[in-house]
Amino acid sequence: MSFPVALPSSEKHFMTLHHEGPLYILHLHNNENRFTTEVCNAILHALQIIEDTFIASEDPVDMALITVGEGKFYSNGLDLLHASTTYSFIDTYVLLLKRLLTFCVPTVAALNGHAFAGGCLFALAHDYRVMRTDRGFLCMNEVDLPAPLAPGFTGLCRYKMTPQTFRDTILQARRYTAQEALENQLVDVICPQNQVLDKAKELALKWAPKAKSGIVYKQLKEEMYTDVIRLLSIPLSRRAKFKL
Repeated sequence: MSFPVALPSSEKHFMTLHHEGPLYILHLHNNENRFTTEVCNAILHALQIIEDTFIASEDPVDMALITVGEGKFYSNGLDLLHASTTYSFIDTYVLLLKRLLTFCVPTVAALNGHAFAGGCLFALAHDYRVMRTDRGFLCMNEVDLPAPLAPGFTGLCRYKMTPQTFRDTILQARRYTAQEALENQLVDVICPQNQVLDKAKELALKWAPKAKSGIVYKQLKEEMYTDVIRLLSIPLSRRAKFKL
C-alpha cells in the first residue's frame, strides 16, 4: 500500500494515514472531528491497515500509532444530530473505542486542542496522551447537556482516572487544562502547540519496541481492561430508551 492514505476516500477526505518508519500517524482534519458512522468506520479502516501490516510482518517489529487533530480541536465529540437519528451509530462508536483500547501496538493521542465528551473518550482509549499547553481542554460535559453516559463510557473513565478525578470529571464537567490534566494523571506529556506532534513521536518511538511482543501486547491490554471491555460490549442500540 502506498502512503499517505486518504480516508474514507479521496472524495471524502476526512483524515489521512501517514507512515513514517515504525510510526503510523492518523491526521484527523474534518472540521471539529466529530464522530459519525462514516468517521468511525474510516478510523476502523485505518486501524485495520495497521493491524494487517503488523500481522503480516515475518519478524517482530517496532510499531506505534499516533492520532492528531488540526487547529483548535482534537475532537469535539459525537455528531449529536447523527447520533440521535442513526440507530446503529452508537454501537459503531463503542466498537471503535474497544478496538483502540485493545489495539495491537502502542497508541499515542496528540491533543492539539479541545477533546470534549466523545473526543475525550477517544483520547482516553489510547495508551498515552500528549497535550498542548496554550489552548484546549479535556472535558466530559454530559452533565451540562444533560445526557446520560453509557456503561462502557463511564467504565473507561473510571479505569483511566483516580476516584476524585473521576468524580470531578463526570459530576462537575470539569475542564482540565494541560497542566491540570498532567497533575491528575490524565496525560503523560504537556508542551506548546508547535511541539505536540514531535513530542508524540518521541513518546511513540520510545514505546514502539514493545510491539515486538507480538499478539501478547494486545492480550495484555485485554487482560488489563477486562471490565471495561465487558461494559463496552453491551449492544447499546438495543437498550430501551437509550438517548444521547
